Amino acid sequence: MSRYFRAASLIFASLGFGGVAAAQSAELDRYEEPYRPQYHFSPDKGWIGDPDGLIHYNGRFGLFWWGKATSTDLVHYAQESSMVMTGDAGNVRYFSGSVVVDKRNTAGFGVNAQVAVYTLFDKATKRQVQGISSSSDGHRFQFFPGNPVLDIGSTEFRDPTVFWHAPTSTWIMAVALARDRKIQFYSSPDLKAWTLLSDFSAPGVGREVWECPDLIELPVDGDPSRKKWVLVVSVDWSHEEYFIGDFDGTTFVESNKAIRDSRSANNAYYVDLGLDFYASRTFRDYDDTLMRTTSLGWVSTWAYANQVPSSWGKGFWSIPRDLALKSYPEGVRLLQTPVRALKSLRQEPVAFVAALAAGTRVLPKFRPKRNVYEIDATFRTDTPNRFGFDLCVGDGHRVAIRYDSLSQILTIDRTNSSAVPIPGFARQASAPVAPLNHHLRLHIYVDKSSVEVFANDGKEVFTLLTYAGDVQTGIEIFADHPGTIMRFNGWRLNSIWHEMPKRGDS
Repeated sequence: MSRYFRAASLIFASLGFGGVAAAQSAELDRYEEPYRPQYHFSPDKGWIGDPDGLIHYNGRFGLFWWGKATSTDLVHYAQESSMVMTGDAGNVRYFSGSVVVDKRNTAGFGVNAQVAVYTLFDKATKRQVQGISSSSDGHRFQFFPGNPVLDIGSTEFRDPTVFWHAPTSTWIMAVALARDRKIQFYSSPDLKAWTLLSDFSAPGVGREVWECPDLIELPVDGDPSRKKWVLVVSVDWSHEEYFIGDFDGTTFVESNKAIRDSRSANNAYYVDLGLDFYASRTFRDYDDTLMRTTSLGWVSTWAYANQVPSSWGKGFWSIPRDLALKSYPEGVRLLQTPVRALKSLRQEPVAFVAALAAGTRVLPKFRPKRNVYEIDATFRTDTPNRFGFDLCVGDGHRVAIRYDSLSQILTIDRTNSSAVPIPGFARQASAPVAPLNHHLRLHIYVDKSSVEVFANDGKEVFTLLTYAGDVQTGIEIFADHPGTIMRFNGWRLNSIWHEMPKRGDS
């Protein structure tokens, strides 16, 4: 159940009838702080950064930031703890990492023990090493007395992703040598002793750091006989790039090495083209029942992560995205689509078809009272025009989404979106987005302080923080010239904190 109903049931059991209304009101207010997202996961209080240890086990999704939350549908969440780690001497900090289910008891902690593999930051030496902690139930993880399990004497060695590689019957670790801008691959029979296998680097990718690698295998065009590996790397504290290739249990080789060797910022493969998507990881399925591979990312950027105006704490995660590989004339590309279970949050639909008029006008028929909604709009692009939406409009602020059908450039400008000043925040994102069959589809999720735009079925995705104020709820439609046909669908969305989960597509 949602956190509201789980917590409220405990409160109500301990109160008399006269205290029920007050307790209910307090719990409702708890998730209504300014800028608190209503269908993205955020902890009840405190900091949240990179998604860690994303697993699916015993029918539940486990999500860690070394706090822990669980979910059955990746829409509604129950927070279990603000810190699951225990047993260290107090001289370390826990950085990003993974959780695995050791079904074969390779580490000796027990069959089906959950083992966290993470970066330990030594407060005295500043060195970054890899450590492990174990748990019999996934609620509390005990520090391994033999830590660290991997130490190369570096202060820039972090963010391990670990998974079981069945063809070689071994654990594989992908971990970043951040300042060297390379990913190292290690193997282990027991999660304790690690052997270096290979390095991967790419000219022209990132100028400062590489972090938070993830390595996953996906079918191409839905064909299980045609699979490719995708290596995702976070670069320069603000973007993610991906590489498509082959992994044989030892070495990752990118498919288009010639393209890689000539790569520049203009032809890089970005996971997200917006300003605020970083450190994403995918769920590892230890039940072997999931039909899709799903990722979560941190919706922020280090330039201003500590300066945003949220009161409950800092940070939240993206909506979950199902990943796929699809062939296009220019090659195979990564697709990201919102998990279908989000449809369970939809209220009554608003749908219409209209020819756009020239200028800026209030969007007809769909007027949510707060920024908690979904838009799915498709535009014909065979007539030259520049068109789009203004979202989060009010008090002189807006988020401007503009598409130029001649240049085929989509721009999202949040320069004047925030209700409060945030240093370094006033920027825009712009990238080529080619129409498909003379149509541009913009699938947009707006949630209090963020906008996520999935263009053309998720081939291009833009995630941006907005920090729009509560009065900024207007939506406008814009066009330079009349005549562009728009097919519009919109839904107000329920809050995940105050609604019982509904059965939906999962």
